Amino acid sequence: MSNSADSPGTGTTPPRMRRFPPVRVLTVAVFALAGLIFFTSFNTAKGTNIRTDASLLKLSDLIQERSHKNGELDETNGALRDDVESLAERDDGSTKAEDAKLSALEKNAGTQKLKGQAVSVTLDDAPPNATAKLPGYPEPQPDYLVIHQQDLQAVVNALWEGGARGIKVMDQRLISTSAVRCVGNTLILQGRVYSPPYKITAVGAPEKLQKALAASPAIQNYMVYVNVYGLGWKVEEDGKVTLPGYSGTVDLHYAKPVE
Repeated sequence: MSNSADSPGTGTTPPRMRRFPPVRVLTVAVFALAGLIFFTSFNTAKGTNIRTDASLLKLSDLIQERSHKNGELDETNGALRDDVESLAERDDGSTKAEDAKLSALEKNAGTQKLKGQAVSVTLDDAPPNATAKLPGYPEPQPDYLVIHQQDLQAVVNALWEGGARGIKVMDQRLISTSAVRCVGNTLILQGRVYSPPYKITAVGAPEKLQKALAASPAIQNYMVYVNVYGLGWKVEEDGKVTLPGYSGTVDLHYAKPVE
């Protein structure tokens, strides 16, 4: 040790006054921080693998679980509604004319089953390795190869315009307050989640329904992607089918201003 580091008059620095080099102090701090992290990780994991432990539900699993639960609740709600209507029909004090008026309103509202000739439209994503099939078109972006909310809405709107008396998307009947919404490449309809392919079924005059589909500008634009990139599109006449009645809640939910 050089004299420049010694205390005056003693020749050595007292142990309690010894200064450690900055590098050594930094090393000690790093090891202390690492130990704290390891302890926190162990305390959180409680002996499990916090990266791959199967007990930790993924968000997608939770969404599918809630969607399945909502489906079961819809079925239960529909059965209870049938029971209530059956009991009400026994003696509700109404006249035949009032009952007929109520039945017509329920039919228009979509809460009753509907039978008739039907047309179905199926939309699906393109293959993930799709390339442009026609010259003059760019190679596809990922956005080009999936079904979007606007595509589903275009089909539903065209079918209504073609005189559809009732429409079912996947296994659910649409009513006036139904909203066809997509998040990512999944469809969220009335609290339930669906993945492609998406099937839309409409009861009405088949010729008019197909004519309305062909005349829709939005669908004509979609057909470009069908022909160029391979998006799925299939229109079929299903013959006579029965659409289910809407069994969910009819209460409106909306935002309220904070007072």
